[in-house]
Amino acid sequence: MNKEIALQKLKTLEGQDLRKLAEKYNITVFKEGKTNKGWAGQTVERAIGLPLNSSQCPNAGSWELKLVSLKKKVDGTLVPKETMQITMINEKDVLERPFESSHLLSKLRSLVICGRIFVSKNEPESILYKVGTFDLKGELYKIVKTDYEDVRNAIRTRGFKSLTGHMGELVQPRTKGPGHGSISRAFYARKGFVAIILDIGT
Repeated sequence: MNKEIALQKLKTLEGQDLRKLAEKYNITVFKEGKTNKGWAGQTVERAIGLPLNSSQCPNAGSWELKLVSLKKKVDGTLVPKETMQITMINEKDVLERPFESSHLLSKLRSLVICGRIFVSKNEPESILYKVGTFDLKGELYKIVKTDYEDVRNAIRTRGFKSLTGHMGELVQPRTKGPGHGSISRAFYARKGFVAIILDIGT
């Protein structure tokens, strides 16, 4: 299934309750008292006709589906609940590649983002609110490019371990893994970036 067809099918799911769809497609939401963290993504994949697959790319690397949770503020405005991992940071690869040929850019262009409304840990319902893609151009492109080049410069001048979540206006290089003591890093889209993609409040 190519990206365009997937987008068309995903758009038909906007406004639907993923919990009800999970029941329809026999997707496990809770097991032994714990939440199946991938249930929403598995539900969406099944609903648009994709086989359940643990691989990162539903269509042989040409596009990738990401589910992000949204929450309501006191005034009812929807905002991203958390940042979104984009891809791991390979030190050697980042140093060798400028933004135009970077893995980060190709990854961003392959992503299809589905924002679902998170109600509570009990997951009584979860409406698929909106589907979006990364259309990097103009000022947005410039900002993400600067974020990436700042990471390259930091690695080159201060070393890989200098990368911190405090960096980046839209894309931050952050610890991936258990946290304290973790040596791996990944590029994350800040909440504000996710909000821009889904065209929701920040």
